[in-house]
Amino acid sequence: MIDGNRFIITEVSTDPTYGSEANPVRVGGRSPSNERRFLEALYGPEGQELQYVRQGSCCFFKTKNGLLNDGALLDIYEVTWEGAPEPILIYIDMYDYAPLKAPKGFSLKKSSKL
Repeated sequence: MIDGNRFIITEVSTDPTYGSEANPVRVGGRSPSNERRFLEALYGPEGQELQYVRQGSCCFFKTKNGLLNDGALLDIYEVTWEGAPEPILIYIDMYDYAPLKAPKGFSLKKSSKL
């Protein structure tokens, strides 16, 4: 993250499971704003603007950074864009951090500092 507001994301994952329940995006910070920062850095596959809606939380997992007895829940976002054949679900872990990538099938905004 730079200047406390924007993530630097420079590549698209080649792993089709990245962003799934089994392999969530790890934005860290214990903050829903980090989830939104991540989603705002993405475009659809052909540069389309995204729309996203938080669908809720699920999927308890163990983490020392969590708030629920050494655990936490993932947040699920439904993501779509004009012309998308169907919505995509992206699972996000806001408790742990790992280097960020765009999920396979998405693209990045022209400036990687978003």
